[in-house]
Amino acid sequence: MSLIVPTADGTVLVRADDAEVLAQGPSTIRLLADSDDTGGALSTQIVQLGRNVPGAVPHRHDSSAEMFYILDGIVDVLSGTDVVRANKGDLLVVPAGVPHAFGAACGHGAELLIVITPGVQRFEYFRHLGRIVRGELPRESLLAEQQRYDTYFLASPTWDANRAATPVEPASAE
Repeated sequence: MSLIVPTADGTVLVRADDAEVLAQGPSTIRLLADSDDTGGALSTQIVQLGRNVPGAVPHRHDSSAEMFYILDGIVDVLSGTDVVRANKGDLLVVPAGVPHAFGAACGHGAELLIVITPGVQRFEYFRHLGRIVRGELPRESLLAEQQRYDTYFLASPTWDANRAATPVEPASAE
């Protein structure tokens, strides 16, 4: 669990070493601040994707916009029916209700700062994903939680074609 240090004026401080880190195969998620920590203003995390690693499958949020700031690498982002390539330093904002997905571009890894606003309790969503990755829960278990996390999964032939052209690298033995 991330150690959140609220200040007297309501400012939220999360020290880098205190953020909860979830290793999920060839990706890592650093949980920074959840909706309850920010008075509902936002939820934020940093996602590191290994070379060619898919990030999130196509989905939409009905109540929140999602911002992606590319800290490093190159990422493909589905936004509506288009796939946009974003590089280090680029910023994308996907409005509420717009289908989107993201993954490291072919031949690249990526690191993204992701902010959802207004905030939705997301930390447990990422922990749930970890249980799926570890084989503790079936993928379908997340379907029952779509409303709770304002994350509604969708089909996207455009995204599927993009990912088919991006071979997934095997997980490192390190």
